[in-house]
Amino acid sequence: MSKALFTFKAAAAVLIICLIASAAAFSEEPGVREIVITSKSLITDNKNSTALFEGSVVAIADSVTIYSDSMKVSYSSAESRVVEIHASGNVRAHNNGKAIFSKEATYSANEGKITFTGSPKVVDGENIITGEKIVYFIKDDRAVVEDSRVILKNRKKEE
Repeated sequence: MSKALFTFKAAAAVLIICLIASAAAFSEEPGVREIVITSKSLITDNKNSTALFEGSVVAIADSVTIYSDSMKVSYSSAESRVVEIHASGNVRAHNNGKAIFSKEATYSANEGKITFTGSPKVVDGENIITGEKIVYFIKDDRAVVEDSRVILKNRKKEE
């Protein structure tokens, strides 16, 4: 596997874990790990099956932390599952020194993908991947980066 692909997969996994963990928080499946979401306000709309977290949103699941200005969770009341999560405004996710930044990120459970828009950037140490849009297909473990630019820094071998 090329270093660029490994770097992208590692950093993209950070946000995937965060978004899936956010989805798990709203499901009723047994054995789901705990997630804590804090925000300045929470607006729930049971009629439209949405929950809107606004203002300094922080979602923590295990060692993964995601930040955004707002996070809207759409769920299916009948099936007790998350349908979509949309994080917007200064989206960033961190895990073990890796990070991904974008203006918006949308997780679609039905399509099995996460779309990062608004100058998305994956950072792993000194290595950086940017693009116009990054789409990660979870089931296929495959990513498509539109208008990509990759910066790889060669590390010196330790002697």
